[in-house]
Amino acid sequence: MLSRTLRSGPALTELGFGAAQLGNLYRPTGDAEAREAVDAAWDAGIRYFDTAPHYGLGLSERRLGEALRDRPRDEFVLSTKVGRLLVASGYPEGTMDDGGFAVPATLRREWDLSRDGVRRSVEESLERLGLDRIDIAYLHDPDDHGEQAHAEAIPALIELREEGVVGAVGAGMNQSAMPAEFVDRHDVDVIMLAGRYTLLEQGALDDLMPLAAERGVGIVAAAVYNSGLLSKPRPAADATYDYGPAPAEVMARANAIADVCEEFGLTLPEAAVAFPLRHPAVVSVVVGMRTADQVAGTVARYGAEIPEAFWQALSERRLVRDA
Repeated sequence: MLSRTLRSGPALTELGFGAAQLGNLYRPTGDAEAREAVDAAWDAGIRYFDTAPHYGLGLSERRLGEALRDRPRDEFVLSTKVGRLLVASGYPEGTMDDGGFAVPATLRREWDLSRDGVRRSVEESLERLGLDRIDIAYLHDPDDHGEQAHAEAIPALIELREEGVVGAVGAGMNQSAMPAEFVDRHDVDVIMLAGRYTLLEQGALDDLMPLAAERGVGIVAAAVYNSGLLSKPRPAADATYDYGPAPAEVMARANAIADVCEEFGLTLPEAAVAFPLRHPAVVSVVVGMRTADQVAGTVARYGAEIPEAFWQALSERRLVRDA
């Protein structure tokens, strides 16, 4: 599988393994099923794996670390996130997590973007992962904490990078405006951008993408199916977009793109995986994968041959914006 290199050194495979599902996102996943998914990704050539403490209250980190522990450490890139610490919840026994993950709420998430909180988060992630280092550390969804993110959290990550504790630093968010500020004001290496530079939505071309290309900051494109809307050859009538019901105009554009896909013998998800990689700043597309079958399907989509005429047709019909 092809790789693209960050300016700070790590080379990321163009397709990355998103491990939120290993934290029981929306529904339980067994230990064996989770391990089989990581093994299948490795066998397919994927060498970039992304997780976070938020995913299953640490379950994703523990499962991913266990699955990678016996792999040659220099052969894969691992990223996790900071900003939310996991602390004892004090909830009654049997209480389940209310953050979208099917796990017992023995822990709860506590926002902490202070220097000490960032350092503690990295230390605790290393313990859960059981690995010797973190290759990329992202500040996770600091939307409501912009001032502290700029003043403390991002500088703390840069300090950890300079100490050699982590390899590269940046932020992971569902918006492009604040990450553009991070790129403009701080010496970050990479931004994980979820849902804002996809086959369906290119708003990040107004701020983050040109700035990242200019500064040499890598973009990891996540949520490329826009909450599932682009995950099937034809959007379902009840498809979701941005974690809610898809508006009529969004559904119409998705169906129009699907029409062009059919004209060229392609599928909507194949185009969705391929589109972000056309931008020079994008270094990887991260897709959440729960099972070995999902890995196989995603790898097949990544491997689809897409002619330049297809992209030209989308541009001419004003269905996508040119990078």
